[in-house]
Amino acid sequence: MSLLHDVGPTLDLREFRLLRDYVNQFCGIYFADDSAYIVERRLRQRLRELGLEDFVEYYRYLRYHPNADSELERAAEVLTTNETYFFREAYQLRAFTDEILPVVRARALGRGAKRIDVWSAGCSSGEEVYTIAMLIEASGLFEGWDIRIFGNDISRRVLSKARDATYRSASFRAMIPDYERFFICTDEGKQVHPRIRSMCHFGHLNLMNERRAAIVGRVDVTFCRNVLIYFDDTSRRKVLDTIYQRLHRGGYLLLGHSESLLHTSTAFEIAQLTTDIVYRRPIPYTELPPRRL
Repeated sequence: MSLLHDVGPTLDLREFRLLRDYVNQFCGIYFADDSAYIVERRLRQRLRELGLEDFVEYYRYLRYHPNADSELERAAEVLTTNETYFFREAYQLRAFTDEILPVVRARALGRGAKRIDVWSAGCSSGEEVYTIAMLIEASGLFEGWDIRIFGNDISRRVLSKARDATYRSASFRAMIPDYERFFICTDEGKQVHPRIRSMCHFGHLNLMNERRAAIVGRVDVTFCRNVLIYFDDTSRRKVLDTIYQRLHRGGYLLLGHSESLLHTSTAFEIAQLTTDIVYRRPIPYTELPPRRL
């Protein structure tokens, strides 16, 4: 029986679970049974473009066709929700600017390096990456430093938009007026200033691929906001382990406002800030500075 009455191939529960589990194994995205209609609706266009009759054929294509790897990426792309804008969750960004960045600066100097690295894991169309760069630039703490913000996504389409760095009104719904100076008006929209763009780099990366995640390098802060909510518990743990390994000791992890590590990971410690609760990779006791008497 169809789970959605509409024009085109229909997806029964058995077929849905086969596709759901295979995509989950690939990229961590998980759909409960009551979301089967979403998978049917979003993947139906892929069947049309490939000339396939039904979802059984599509499953076989994903498993055995010579182009299976690229099609699996396409499937993950159409099933992924890409919703972002500049200065999203402003209270957390204040904590990043006012409390995290000064600590990151001090620790970098302690390592003898004038360099800051930030990772936006699941960056979508790039607004978060450029927001981070603008905040770091405006802080005035890192003049003359090597600043690198790396954003990754599983969707090559949104990464292309991120690299173009040109945005229309929907991306500015929470824009802070003081930061308008970091944009240039064009016929296509507002484009991020070259100075900010020079700090930002983008790469295609599946967060489930721990080996490939090594391209991120070591980072001081990871933003992984509103990404893990789409994953199942097993996939969350795997991604969090990768993030943990990428962070410097004492490095910070910032999640979305509806996310937490409760029942998921005990590797991180909680860092209580003035306007937010974030997570931190612990510093070994032997590396802590001595207490002043």
